[in-house]
Amino acid sequence: MVVVTGREPDSRRPDGAMSSSDAEDDFLEPATPTATQAGHALPLLPQEFPEVVPLNIGGAHFTTRLSTLRRYEDTMLAAMFSGRHYIPTDAEGRYFIDRDGTHFGDVLNFLRSGDLPPRERVRAVYKEAQYYAIGPLLEQLENMQPLKGEKVRQAFLGLMPYYKDHLERIVEIARLRAVQRKARFAKLKVCVFKEEMPITPYECPLLNSLRFERSESDGQLFEHHCEVDVSFGPWEAVADVYDLLHCLVTDLSAQGLIVDHQCIGVCDKHLINHYYCKRPIYEFKITWCRKKMSLKSERRGIHVDQSELLCKKGCGYYGNPAWQGFCSKCWREEYHKARQKQIQEDWELAERLQREEEEAFASSQSSQGAQSLTFSKFEEKKTNEKTRKVTTVKKFFSASSRVGSKKAEIQEAKAPSPSINRQTSIETDRVSKEFIEFLKTFHKTGQEIYKQTKMFLEAMHYKRDLSIEEQSECTQDFYQNVAERMQTRGKVPPERVEKIMDQIEKYIMTRLYKYVFCPETTDDEKKDLAIQKRIRALHWVTPQMLCVPVNEEISEVSDMVVKAITDIIEMDSKRVPRDKLACITKCSKHIFNAIKITKNEPASADDFLPTLIYIVLKGNPPRLQSNIQYITRFCNPSRLMTGEDGYYFTNLCCAVAFIEKLDAQSLNLSQEDFDRYMSGQTSPRKQESENWSPDACLGVKQMYKNLDLLSQLNERQERIMSEAKKLEKDLIEWTDGIAKEVQDIVEKYPLEIKPPNQSLAAIDSENVENDKLPPPLQPQVYAG
Repeated sequence: MVVVTGREPDSRRPDGAMSSSDAEDDFLEPATPTATQAGHALPLLPQEFPEVVPLNIGGAHFTTRLSTLRRYEDTMLAAMFSGRHYIPTDAEGRYFIDRDGTHFGDVLNFLRSGDLPPRERVRAVYKEAQYYAIGPLLEQLENMQPLKGEKVRQAFLGLMPYYKDHLERIVEIARLRAVQRKARFAKLKVCVFKEEMPITPYECPLLNSLRFERSESDGQLFEHHCEVDVSFGPWEAVADVYDLLHCLVTDLSAQGLIVDHQCIGVCDKHLINHYYCKRPIYEFKITWCRKKMSLKSERRGIHVDQSELLCKKGCGYYGNPAWQGFCSKCWREEYHKARQKQIQEDWELAERLQREEEEAFASSQSSQGAQSLTFSKFEEKKTNEKTRKVTTVKKFFSASSRVGSKKAEIQEAKAPSPSINRQTSIETDRVSKEFIEFLKTFHKTGQEIYKQTKMFLEAMHYKRDLSIEEQSECTQDFYQNVAERMQTRGKVPPERVEKIMDQIEKYIMTRLYKYVFCPETTDDEKKDLAIQKRIRALHWVTPQMLCVPVNEEISEVSDMVVKAITDIIEMDSKRVPRDKLACITKCSKHIFNAIKITKNEPASADDFLPTLIYIVLKGNPPRLQSNIQYITRFCNPSRLMTGEDGYYFTNLCCAVAFIEKLDAQSLNLSQEDFDRYMSGQTSPRKQESENWSPDACLGVKQMYKNLDLLSQLNERQERIMSEAKKLEKDLIEWTDGIAKEVQDIVEKYPLEIKPPNQSLAAIDSENVENDKLPPPLQPQVYAG
């Protein structure tokens, strides 16, 4: 920015923040060329500005009021247009500021009406607010995402010792290895652990606890360095290992690097006695540039960025397609906002209806003023009836009717429930006994938890008429209230709270499973049938079409695929959402092992998702959509928002969404081939028998041999049917030809029917001399 002033330039502040004094110092620059051409510096008079100020911000034109620019005194804009400084103008008379004006419109909107920019422009507008030193705008932007999340993330990283140094070390090691190998990527091992305590292989609760007292001499025996390139930890914060991994990937990606990471195991170094180091080790693959591929050999593949799996509100937790891309926490906030808005609209509608009825009644009453007193009681009764109806409508639309008061809920809880008193199944009895035995170890806290759980189950019995979304909301509220009460009142550690919540979920969902899984009031069953039909129609999809890096010819890999399919099918047999998530996790781990065996290296996210899609297509799990919805609605939200269970479940939701939208382009096929495969007219070529390896499974060989035989029989049958139709056509043509020839002969040589000739008897009867003839000879019998 170029300005003219009669004062000498002062020293500038080194920091980036600007106040009004900083703004004034910003204008203490050398004089403009016009002033320098005069040969000496002249003191300039205070500059006057019009009420409507035209602006030229780096070529972008704006127009605003002078009062808008001076709205906040301690800002750079207020200092610039205070009249104490000279601002040059362009050829059109607009006041020129040498600054990129792309986001200056958002700054003006805030000064005008306090409007804030959308989420995708928050960072850029924040930089502009820093430059113009607009304090109120800075404060409000810092409370918005993603700056608020970044602030929390930086607070967490502030507790991480040597985080920036380790991050630079990762980049430097990856760069050196890539240069040495002359490759576009490099791999290195990183150890990330939250606690410094090693874990024993024996199942001992005391020794397996994450914290216990030990002497300094014992502590020295446990100190060691894992055989890795960089090590992070330990740290004292609620955030877990996955949060730190996400921070690492985010910061490395911000430097323009392509990052993939995968857990490759744990450190098995022996420490003392039966203690081994069990710190997790991750392999990071740092790619400096993408490999260029020709258009002919390039395959589209299936790629989902890890950021796409996270909540779209930017809170850092995993999102879910069933929650419109939000995590459980953000989805409930959005749901409550929408619900309150609907309640407010319904309340306004009820009040408007009441006013209309009152006005109509008042007009009818004034027109009938001369009516006798006989009808006064009738009119009073009519007014009371209308008031009662309007009150009923208001109660129906009010929030209290949905939630209910605590007193009413306690009264409902005290009422005996037929579902609780009925004879339970064997599994329910077993779960109840395990839950009671588990709570006995917590004494008073366990009694309070059991009482709250029983009251919740009895209250849910009376809420079966509510929608499944409202029942899910009640369950999630119960989870949250119990967890907060244990942490605030009971002072229970977070690790034990997680275990207690798992047992509570197991207990209540075993009892409620019959009523909340795939209820008749939802379209879950319809979605199940649709996805099953879709998967059956895609039975022809091969691993090569999905770019699946799994070789089923290897017997060990084939076993892993079978186990993965078994686990994903077994999910439907579980009642508890946590058990269903465990099946998904086991299936995913089998997939990772299969990829690792095939590629001889850890699998990446780009390898995992296509393989998961292939497993779902091959297994066709029963009631897939119902199970996903059930987990989404009634699982402990902490499991879906963080951890490996949430990561694998989010990938499963993405896999199902991909299958529903699968098209020819996704499989690198032409639309004609895709339609033929979907209609069943043909199928992709199977693997030839001579291409099998010697170690291939005999059952698989026989299966493909039978498929080839069936294909040959099908071709032979089609050929026979074609020949039979041709023979039938020839026979019809031959019959028609013979009939035509006969007809031609008959027409050429017509048949004449003559009367019959006289018989021999008639000829003899005309002979008149018959009487003179001798009698006929008679046979004679002679005796021998």
